[in-house]
Amino acid sequence: MRMTSSTKRLGAIATSLVAATAYAAAISTGATAAPAWAPAATAAIHPGVQMYTSGAQCTGNFVFTDATDTIYVGYAAHCAGTGGATETDGCDSGSLPLGTRVSFNTGGSLLDEGTRVGTGTLAYSSWLTMQRTNEHNANTCAFNDLALVKVDAQFVDDVNPSVPFWGGPVGLDSNGTATGDRIYSYGNSSLRGGVEVLSPKTGLSLGDAGGGWSHDVFTVSPGIPGDSGSGFMNADGRALGVLSTLQIAPLVGSNGVGDLAKELAYANRHSGLSGVTLEPGTEPFSPIL
Repeated sequence: MRMTSSTKRLGAIATSLVAATAYAAAISTGATAAPAWAPAATAAIHPGVQMYTSGAQCTGNFVFTDATDTIYVGYAAHCAGTGGATETDGCDSGSLPLGTRVSFNTGGSLLDEGTRVGTGTLAYSSWLTMQRTNEHNANTCAFNDLALVKVDAQFVDDVNPSVPFWGGPVGLDSNGTATGDRIYSYGNSSLRGGVEVLSPKTGLSLGDAGGGWSHDVFTVSPGIPGDSGSGFMNADGRALGVLSTLQIAPLVGSNGVGDLAKELAYANRHSGLSGVTLEPGTEPFSPIL
């Protein structure tokens, strides 16, 4: 994880009903038929899966497809970084190349990478793309932190796009967040030693940053190294962003979450991949602890 400086039950039930309605609409109005996903309860590859690249462990955020029905799992571009933890500018930081092998694992801990449940290749990196296109916008360089891993063909039948514990996502958020908005995430850092009860996280947004490219959030517990790349959803179950940084400002222990809508739009403009789209979960979003 990069280091930078930078209501009740009834209400929750109402939110869940709204989210379930949105979920049903999302899967019933799609232009193409949904892929034949593995059952959520038994899928080995899903949002929250541990991802290993040359020894570095991160967390998968959401599942994506493109116009050719290729299946990808998203994580953070900095997870393939080759520099130190303080290298935060994607426009000039080192990265492993496209084609780098990535392993999907379960049960990994500090001393053990756990069990490999699939493999893939790095197919898109916002960092490499910004360097190739000579990107100069400071906010884009600082906060555009998305990578896509193409799932190897022999493992695509093991994929489900639902977020563990919470369900969803029901779609893509495009409005950002305001201070006090409720947010939800699922991290899977190996540093927790397999204590799954600490993986589901909820908290509050501290507002947008970086011209809308990032959102400062505070959750209990906070995202830690190894949670990098994990996905965040808003109170409606829409995919909001990708965990990018652990911060000491505006609040110690807060996190910086890159705006997924902006990151995905950038990928579709510049990656060479065609029509990359977020896949909704097969399980309704249910934000009740």
